[in-house]
Amino acid sequence: MSGSFWDFLVWIFWFYILIACIWIFITIIMDLFRDHTLNGWAKALWVIFLVFVPFLAALIYLIARGQGMAQRELERRAQAQRETNSYIRNVAVASSPTSEIEAAKKLLDSGAVSQAEYDALKAKALAA
Repeated sequence: MSGSFWDFLVWIFWFYILIACIWIFITIIMDLFRDHTLNGWAKALWVIFLVFVPFLAALIYLIARGQGMAQRELERRAQAQRETNSYIRNVAVASSPTSEIEAAKKLLDSGAVSQAEYDALKAKALAA
């Protein structure tokens, strides 16, 4: 009984190591293809190196290019944050009672709402 428990723990450990290695390799490959400073030949050599000598290649890559890898990730995240903020600013239009009444008036003029609905929208805008 206890042998099978320890075998299970060893199996879990090796599974964890496998997942960690796969994660590192995928991260390195993504960084390679996102790096615009490397030319195609350098990227191809790194990929070949990663395929044939994966652990040594990953270790050398992390030592040689780890600092740049972190900087590129920070720049990518900052760019994504800027794009998100820009999108939010474009979508979130500050609505004032005046603009809401103006929009309701346009609806009334176009015939989309009745006079009673326009009055209700106007009262709602003024109440806010």
